[in-house]
Amino acid sequence: MTSLLGNQMARSAAAVHNIRWAQRAGGPASVLGIGTANPANCVRQEDYADYYFRVTKSEHLTDNLKAKLKRICHKSAITKRYFYHNEELFQGHPELLDRTSPSLDARMDMVATAVPELTAAAALEAIAEWGRPATEITHLVVSTNSGAHMPGLDFRLASLLGLRPTVRRTMLYMNGCSSGSAALRVAKDIADNNRGARVL
Repeated sequence: MTSLLGNQMARSAAAVHNIRWAQRAGGPASVLGIGTANPANCVRQEDYADYYFRVTKSEHLTDNLKAKLKRICHKSAITKRYFYHNEELFQGHPELLDRTSPSLDARMDMVATAVPELTAAAALEAIAEWGRPATEITHLVVSTNSGAHMPGLDFRLASLLGLRPTVRRTMLYMNGCSSGSAALRVAKDIADNNRGARVL
C-alpha cells in the first residue's frame, strides 16, 4: 500500500509539472517596446534653487540655505526636472505651501487627474514601438510611488488604452522609489510563466 501511494503521488507530481511546463513561455521575457512621458512643466537644474525659493515664497530665508540647495543641484547628475505643478497651481492651492494646512486631499486629486493621462501617454508610446494593437495585451502591471484611488489607476489606464476587458490587471500601490523595479519584476514573472503573455 505504501509503495502504491508513493507511485500515485509521483505520477500526480509529474502530471502537475508537465501541465505547468506547457504553460510556461518558451524562453526568457524580453522588452518589446519602451515609452516615456513627462509632465509639461520643466525647470533646468541650474534654475531650480531660484525657482523653488520663489514658488514656495521662501526668498526671505537666509542666502546660506539657498546656496546649499544650489550646491546640491550642481553636484547631482540631473539636468532638468519635470513637474505637474506650476506657479499658477500653487497660487490656486495655497495649502500646498503652508505646512500648517492640510493638503493631502488636494494632492491626491491632482494625482488622480494627472497620473492616468501621463501613464497613458507613455504606454501608447511603448505600444507604438511594439507595433501591435493594444488589444493583444494580456496583462497590465501598474505601480505607484504614492497615491491610491479606487477604482485604481490600472482600471483607468485599461480604459484609456482600449485594452480588452479580460486583461489581467495587477496594481502595486505605494511602493515608493522602488515601484518601477517592483513592476518590472512582476511583469517578468508573468511573461516567463504564461505562454503568449504580453505584459504592459
